[in-house]
Amino acid sequence: MQLRRRAVDPEFPKDDQGSGRLEDYKFDLLPANGRVTIRLAGSDPHQDLIADLADVEVVETAIARRTDEEERTDAPIVVRLFAGGRIVGPVGRVPRGLEGPVFEAISRLDIAGKKPRIPVEVVRTRQGWRVDLLMGETR
Repeated sequence: MQLRRRAVDPEFPKDDQGSGRLEDYKFDLLPANGRVTIRLAGSDPHQDLIADLADVEVVETAIARRTDEEERTDAPIVVRLFAGGRIVGPVGRVPRGLEGPVFEAISRLDIAGKKPRIPVEVVRTRQGWRVDLLMGETR
């Protein structure tokens, strides 16, 4: 049995790499079930801002469409949040390799006539405050 190594982004410490798996999605990048999440990477510098959002009832992503230049250079997806009627952030980045499911979810919501925002959960971990994208709720 071969063990698969997780890609490591040298820009972030080991406990701030984010998480998520492409195996949690069907062939059309539809989440396989309602519990699929992606934890953002690079949240350590934004701890105060994320902690302020912990008590906000409804928090969603506010991800801007990528510019042609960002698309060309494969720039990371910086995530801002829509909470309390305003846009705040950035609060982290989508981990490398999981950009496709995020853009597909936004597109799927837009086509369905819904707000193109992915629901978010702010969680407290041993490493600090983290932001989880609730991808399964975009099905």
